Amino acid sequence: MAKAISILDTPKTGLAGLKQNWQYDAMSGFLVFLIALPLCLGIAMASNFPPQAGIITAIIGGLLVSRINGSFVTINGPAAGLIVVIFDSVQELGKGDAMAGYKYTLAAIVCASVIQTLMGYFKAGKLSAFFPSSVVHGMLAAIGIIIMSKQIHTLLGVKPDAKTLFETIGQIPHSFVELNPEVALIGGIGLVILIVWSFLKNRYLKMIPAPLVVVLVGLALGQYYDLEHEHIYMFLHDDPILPHHEYTIGPKFLVAIPEHFAAGFSFPDFSLIGTLEFWEQVITICLVGSLESLLSAAAVDKLDTYKRYSDLNRDLTAVGIGNTISGLVGGLPMIAEIVRSSANINNGGRTAWANFFHGAFLLIFVALFPRLIHEIPLASLSALLVFTGFKLASPKEFAKTMAIGYEQLLVFVITILGVLATDLLIGVVIGMIAEFIVHVLRSVDWHEVLKLYFEVKETEPGRYHIRVDGAAFFANFLSLKSELSALPEGKTLIFDLSEAETVDHTVMEFIHEFCEDYERRGGHSEMRGLERHTAASDHPLAARKRK
Repeated sequence: MAKAISILDTPKTGLAGLKQNWQYDAMSGFLVFLIALPLCLGIAMASNFPPQAGIITAIIGGLLVSRINGSFVTINGPAAGLIVVIFDSVQELGKGDAMAGYKYTLAAIVCASVIQTLMGYFKAGKLSAFFPSSVVHGMLAAIGIIIMSKQIHTLLGVKPDAKTLFETIGQIPHSFVELNPEVALIGGIGLVILIVWSFLKNRYLKMIPAPLVVVLVGLALGQYYDLEHEHIYMFLHDDPILPHHEYTIGPKFLVAIPEHFAAGFSFPDFSLIGTLEFWEQVITICLVGSLESLLSAAAVDKLDTYKRYSDLNRDLTAVGIGNTISGLVGGLPMIAEIVRSSANINNGGRTAWANFFHGAFLLIFVALFPRLIHEIPLASLSALLVFTGFKLASPKEFAKTMAIGYEQLLVFVITILGVLATDLLIGVVIGMIAEFIVHVLRSVDWHEVLKLYFEVKETEPGRYHIRVDGAAFFANFLSLKSELSALPEGKTLIFDLSEAETVDHTVMEFIHEFCEDYERRGGHSEMRGLERHTAASDHPLAARKRK
């Protein structure tokens, strides 16, 4: 039987925590560094940034943000979810000039990060609850589709002749026909390794990070095919069916990185700061980055062995400060990245010093072994991103959303189509409008969606009654969330939804997670009145309407 963790077992923080747990955090930080290195490179290149930009971001996230943030086991660094935002910014602001777009985007990152810092300072962390769950998941699924559609071409060693996203998707069959066999083999083997690793049960093999295996195999195949030197090779030259037999191979299929770390720094160009298109990118970077970071930090808290809770406002402030510095020296925006944070917990990381060690190992490696990074094939990094994109947009995500209710699946799909057809910001707005319409159609009185009526009352010492009336949905329950956050711990909470006309999935999910968190901290909670409602599906958190 597992030993229960008491508050006395909780690791210390600060220098005392370093002294107490350095061996656990250093080992976990090293293992996370092995995962982070290829992902940082791949995310930067997919974002149309220089490869070293991703490493710069993770180093700042580790060495600086870990010392001032409000979380315990999160790992800060560039994330796949921001690839689309940054890539579009480089394209829009650069007007075809990648270097100019890069520098303009750095300026947009700095401005967005200053706003992000102020949001944290003025305690805007709760605003993440304003976005409906199905819209957020739809946005992430759309990002996954975009990542896959763009990275498949790099994995195959082909550059598509496409200007729009839909043209890029339409070019995929052509890229399979025109694939570069040796490059595609490197990428294909990397993808197979990631798929096989996800099904492994052996705990010793699972301790080896799959991205590390992909990179090591890619390095070996890159040496075997001599990617370092440009040359032409023949493939199946005796086959009368295949029309093309000659293929070019060379350094353009490898990561290009400066020999000296300092040479990788770049500085922002603020000359477009007076234009509307510049501020459109600022708002998008700030909104998507803040939302992803807050959601990830909250999700990681649920995985924390010691059941600690992040100060999300302080965390947002710290990430904003880190992003400001990152943008000033040529890096990407960072978030509290959930995959690397999960790996940190699984590898025994106990405090924020694991994040610090992960950044330190990255700095040491890129400073001492830049040549080794240059030998990594781009196809191996593309395999990592294609796999990441698939996880964001896998059929499981559609099935999970459908299980909550068909109206949530509708909002989910509308958000995906909105993002693919327009951009992230407009797509999210389209999804929120769809959610709003669905809720209005379900509500008895249209005016009820404008304000949530509730009462929080201490009926007897240590016992609080929370009554919700009218229509409770994503856009009107922030006041309830604020009221609940002020309740003392260790009490009994009674949620009474018997008089609520409708309760949407986002509110159901929030109340459920709030009750779980409250009970983990020693309190007790009950939910009453749901028997008076009809659920949209059999899912326990499905939207409900009063009978």
